[in-house]
Amino acid sequence: MKHAWRVVVALGAVFTLLLPETSIAETRDGTVVDGSTGTPIANATVTLGGGAVVTDAQGKYSVAGGTVPLQVRAPGYRRETIAAGDESFRTIRLTPLAPKALYLTVYGIGAPFLLDPALEVIQKSGLNALVIDLKGDRGLIPYPSALPLAAKAGALKLRTIPDLKALATSLKARGIYLIARIVVFKDDLLVNARPDWAVRASGGAIWKDREGLAWIDPFRKEAWDYTLGVAEEAAAAGFDEIQFDYVRFPDAVGPAYSQTSTETSRVEAITGFVREARRRLAPYNVFIALDTFGYVCWNRNDTGIGQRLEDLATVVDYISPMLYPSGFQFGIPGHTNPIMHIYEIVHRSLEECKSRTATTTVRYRPWLQAFPDYAFGGQKFGAVEIAKQVKASNDAGTVGWMLWNPRNVYSTDDIKPEVANDKAPAKR
Repeated sequence: MKHAWRVVVALGAVFTLLLPETSIAETRDGTVVDGSTGTPIANATVTLGGGAVVTDAQGKYSVAGGTVPLQVRAPGYRRETIAAGDESFRTIRLTPLAPKALYLTVYGIGAPFLLDPALEVIQKSGLNALVIDLKGDRGLIPYPSALPLAAKAGALKLRTIPDLKALATSLKARGIYLIARIVVFKDDLLVNARPDWAVRASGGAIWKDREGLAWIDPFRKEAWDYTLGVAEEAAAAGFDEIQFDYVRFPDAVGPAYSQTSTETSRVEAITGFVREARRRLAPYNVFIALDTFGYVCWNRNDTGIGQRLEDLATVVDYISPMLYPSGFQFGIPGHTNPIMHIYEIVHRSLEECKSRTATTTVRYRPWLQAFPDYAFGGQKFGAVEIAKQVKASNDAGTVGWMLWNPRNVYSTDDIKPEVANDKAPAKR
């Protein structure tokens, strides 16, 4: 308990007493506002130590404690840290931010012939963010993780990031918003180390997907700790956002799990994982995002994989549907050939998402297609196709967008400055 000196006068004598400070002295009350407009920001997260509160409709908050930094974030804005003793906690001004990102794999981040052109596109075309694989599709972790199970699983055999914190510091010095992509339940390497955690085939053997890769059973809560450990290392290194991918059950008929698989149990497993991630990552003040199939925007059930939009919207800051037109093999209502209706596919899918989650605080930042079509004739997705998707995303009021190219090949011929600077007012 802290104390403060108080001077009192009694019976003509002066005494100096050591009295406990009042709770008022240990409370910080303030308002979080948009730094550009001064408008109060509702539902901003204010973190003090391991505890967090959210601002009310007028942007006001109250937290107890005054000896540690105050951390603040709200989707659509940069994170802020207010040092202990800094009076700016009374009115905290957040800077608007709409991340416009390129994607780099565990290989791309360490290959100059891929990384350097990506950084050039970011600089010349006005982008401001990178999505970097810190646990890739095949379970590889490209930096020296301290997790014992990472070494046991063979996940550290590819070292493309010698020092994760140094990388984060270097990229953030360029003004780049950093998103750590972490693949969760698709993890062949982890299954090799812990086969007792694997998704099984009906006969009992380890189940493999179409790529011949094994998956972790999402019902196995004891397996969650490994991936959450990677997330904590990314957050501690300075990444702004943790983006979980493959946070789902396999999209296949036949796998067997440690529990009975129903829509209710699947949804609870997936949202349960993200809730635990929020709890573990709370002290780091990082944004939490989750990737989904494009059709999750349209399906009212859990798509058989545990991803039900209304439930996901309650546990993450951002949802990132993969709105690649080539992935909409059945089209959407009114548009059976997605490649002929690129704008409509992206825009209508986002509007469908937003209408279903309008009562929540979740924001959307979609994945857009920057690779050749593979389903409707092989059309190149260059400047025109990318521009249509970006416009659709902006018109839907998303908080930025991300371009997916699995080969990590990006060019200013395809990503123009006028595309990156085509802004639409953010819609909350």
